[in-house]
Amino acid sequence: MDASNGSSSAAAPQSRPLSIRTKPRAPAAGTDEWTTNDSTAEKEPVSPTARLMEPVYIVVTIGLGSPLDLPVFTTHMASGLPRYSRFQSIQVTEDGNLRWARVKVKVEDHIVVPTLDPVAVAVAANPDQSVEDYVASLFTLPMDRSRPLWEFHFLNFPTSEATSTAIIRVHHSLGDGMSLMTLLMSSASSAADPTRLPAMPKQPERTGAIYAPRRPRSSGAMPFLGWVCSYFVLAWNTMVDVAAFIATMMFLRDPHTLFKRSDDTVFNPPRRFVHRSLSLDDVKFIKNAINCTVNDVLVGATSAALSRYYFRKSGNSNSDKIRLRSVLPVNLRSTTSLQTNVNMIESGKSDDVAWGNQLGYIILPFHLAMHDDPLAYIRKAKKTLDRKKSSLEVVFTCKMSELFLKMFGVKAGAFIFRRMFANTTISFTSMIGPAEQTNWCGHPVVFIAPSVYGVPQALIMHYQSYCSTIKVILSVDKEIFPDYSQLLDDFAVSFRCIKDAASKL
Repeated sequence: MDASNGSSSAAAPQSRPLSIRTKPRAPAAGTDEWTTNDSTAEKEPVSPTARLMEPVYIVVTIGLGSPLDLPVFTTHMASGLPRYSRFQSIQVTEDGNLRWARVKVKVEDHIVVPTLDPVAVAVAANPDQSVEDYVASLFTLPMDRSRPLWEFHFLNFPTSEATSTAIIRVHHSLGDGMSLMTLLMSSASSAADPTRLPAMPKQPERTGAIYAPRRPRSSGAMPFLGWVCSYFVLAWNTMVDVAAFIATMMFLRDPHTLFKRSDDTVFNPPRRFVHRSLSLDDVKFIKNAINCTVNDVLVGATSAALSRYYFRKSGNSNSDKIRLRSVLPVNLRSTTSLQTNVNMIESGKSDDVAWGNQLGYIILPFHLAMHDDPLAYIRKAKKTLDRKKSSLEVVFTCKMSELFLKMFGVKAGAFIFRRMFANTTISFTSMIGPAEQTNWCGHPVVFIAPSVYGVPQALIMHYQSYCSTIKVILSVDKEIFPDYSQLLDDFAVSFRCIKDAASKL
């Protein structure tokens, strides 16, 4: 099944776990095509970061609280998505340079509605598994590069969490997580008041870069001296981190563990995408009890879950300590950019939004150990993240990738990108979502679960907040993690243990 084939009916590949037929649905009259004049549209160059994302795709599973209404969905998409120029563009080569060229887009070519095969009874028996099987099969299906690389898949049957399910697949070159969240939120509305955009969480006190030392609030020689010394610490930490990043690209490789393939030649292994809902209020409770940040809690709880899984599977003693590293993509925009960009789109200034990929990278270590005190994982995570905040690593890694790409070409840039992921063990990200119940294209949203495929790590972890919940989403190599559901259970148990320990403080 391929959404880009344009046929009204296609047989599903034999490798697909779920037996289906696909049938693109026609959009409402007058909204089936965006008529961009390609001859006059300015062709922007494809950014270096976007070129490095060639093998990577974003997959977002959205649970809906009502049955699917395709005409309503199609009308909203046809009127809203043209505000995002990348969804109207393909990559073309002109004079040896890769550029974005706008094309005419038919919405019907990007909508896929699987129809259950009459002999398939898997959905009735286990609808959650059927959705999981369907999402897992997407990586086997190539996308038509003569069209913009995005598509919507709709599964119109109930699961344990949602009444119906929408799955969005987007090539990562079109944008990073912040870009796509901006697009989704600009197409959504508050469930309480459909005339306004969904409310976002309160903005943090810090609106600048996380690595910028804060000016002293009190006057005097000692506070000023401490502020000046913080810049020397910033410079030292940056040199150490950049040297470690270069070493990672060249030779520094994580040892083989239960979380890593011994053969790193498999760049895009078969994957399963699974998720579990956790309480965002519990995360905030832990944050306030220990006086740390939400990210400190998420990183610490992840260390606890991975430790629980590792020591149970390996049978090693509790005294063993394992150190592995993760790649942490960091949005280089300001912390206020999501709400600002959504407001700009709403006011008709979508061309001024910072679209695309604006990412730097941090090599974040995870320490695996069995602690008697569950809060030790949070305190260790806070110490590690505080150290990383006092570094320009994220800026230098972004600029180094762009520099190598410009100086040595796409192959050299792709080599760096591949080595960064192949020599580490995990990818780890977190995203902020709406703080209230949201309607997307006329349908209530129950949950949002983003993930990716196209990188060699056996384990990719995402956290996505929405309303009062936070989703932990795992993209796992099914050969390395045949018991991935047990790993999800370890996350739930670890959060509960940490919360119980925090409540005793």
